[in-house]
Amino acid sequence: MDAREKILEAATDLLAKAPVADVSTRAVCEAAGVGAPMLYRLFGDKAGLLAAVVDRGFEEYLASKREARPSDDPVADLRSGWDNHMRFALDHPNHYRLMYSPELTAPPAAAQEAHALLHGILERCAAAGRLTVPPALATQMIMSANVGAALSMLTRPEQYPDPQFSERLRDTVLDSLTRPAGAGEPREPDSAVPVAAATLAARLRAEQSPVFTPAESALLEQWLDKLSAG
Repeated sequence: MDAREKILEAATDLLAKAPVADVSTRAVCEAAGVGAPMLYRLFGDKAGLLAAVVDRGFEEYLASKREARPSDDPVADLRSGWDNHMRFALDHPNHYRLMYSPELTAPPAAAQEAHALLHGILERCAAAGRLTVPPALATQMIMSANVGAALSMLTRPEQYPDPQFSERLRDTVLDSLTRPAGAGEPREPDSAVPVAAATLAARLRAEQSPVFTPAESALLEQWLDKLSAG
């Protein structure tokens, strides 16, 4: 095992046992049997080490999401993704809190990949005509709600005694952003254009139509995103 792996393994073990989502570089160096210069040479600073620890801890979780086969119902995939996210957070509280800690000067790669994977599912929802807002906005809303709920339950568990809280919030958020399969035209006239625009924009991105030049496609996508935002 090389020095980098020794340091990451020691930091991961210390983080899992720590009463708070933090570890000291001194403790990590002692546990790994290396000097501080080696740690800083490999990771730059403490924030770089912690970001690497988070990415290592989230790798198994992200690997399962990468390998998951899309179902015929993208909204069902959203619900499953929410539940998996929450399950991982509650099973790995220190890794999760550290992932979203303001002390990290740069977001871990795991956070960015989780965001991108969610956005991919929402693109499928939009292409199926089931999304009522642009995929980028829906990604921000769902991720904010999912992360906020997880952190709230981790830091103030006594305030969330309802075992169904996460599911209730999930359904409220997703129901506000999606439409049932085969729903046809929206009942509210004001929402018909945004839904149609979000659907068309997602299908154009997915199919890479040769009808338009790259510049024309970019302009059309910009117009459709504005229309889909209502």
